[in-house]
Amino acid sequence: MKTLWRALCAAAMFGMTIVAAHAEEKTINMGTLSWEDLTPITGITKKVLEDAGYTVKVTEFSEWGIAYAALTKGDIQVLASQTDYVAQDYWNKNKNRLEKISPVSHGLYQAIAVPAYVPIDSLEQLNENSEKFSGKIIGIEPGSGLMRDASTAVKDYDIKLQLVEGSTAAMTAALKSAYDRKEWIAVTVWEPSWMVQKFPVKYLKDPKGIFPPPQGYYWIGQKGFSEENPHAREVMASVYVPIADITTINGAVKDGKTMDQAVQDWVGAHADLIKRWENIKKN
Repeated sequence: MKTLWRALCAAAMFGMTIVAAHAEEKTINMGTLSWEDLTPITGITKKVLEDAGYTVKVTEFSEWGIAYAALTKGDIQVLASQTDYVAQDYWNKNKNRLEKISPVSHGLYQAIAVPAYVPIDSLEQLNENSEKFSGKIIGIEPGSGLMRDASTAVKDYDIKLQLVEGSTAAMTAALKSAYDRKEWIAVTVWEPSWMVQKFPVKYLKDPKGIFPPPQGYYWIGQKGFSEENPHAREVMASVYVPIADITTINGAVKDGKTMDQAVQDWVGAHADLIKRWENIKKN
């Protein structure tokens, strides 16, 4: 009888351990960068995971190197990333220890653009209109992938305009000022951004293919995450946020809403879509 009692107690303890382990698996440690494309993706996926019963802890990083180091060490479990362009070097260096969980958006594009009212269409037309652009292309922070590619374009197309290094804030101010006066300006800019919503631009054609084509966003995780967390992986794989919606969310933030408010408004306005995601999770 004592032997039976000990066996029953052991089974109960084992069952409690399994329950505790299962409860621990309901917490997802998510990383993000405070960029206007990644923050909405993170916020929406967090909300859907929470609706599915998960506790989601979000850690914000200042740059890709730190974020990828945290992911490979296990400080976080998942991270949204553009593995084929912006963070390509970090992905290639660590991909043997990581996995792509699912695509979550597509359409990241960075290039040289002009306001929609400027009647040129190609990088090859910049030189013949250099005076109208005051001999400058207004850039952003030095060292960024966009500025690296813009510098290559200036060389390969033999563009006579000066590529001016600066900051995103200074470029935005210059674009706004030009728009207010309907002046000609060439800038380095990207999609998604609230700027292209507020100040419509057109990207100049790039016949030589200096700037990469539109890129995708993926949820990535430590290798084995999908196998160890099949339901969380299924939930995350159901989420897809169109690039235009990311732009709209950031436009709302620029107009005064908090990111949480803008994400919640997006979720509320897409109730049918969320419901379809819910159905995917149940199947």
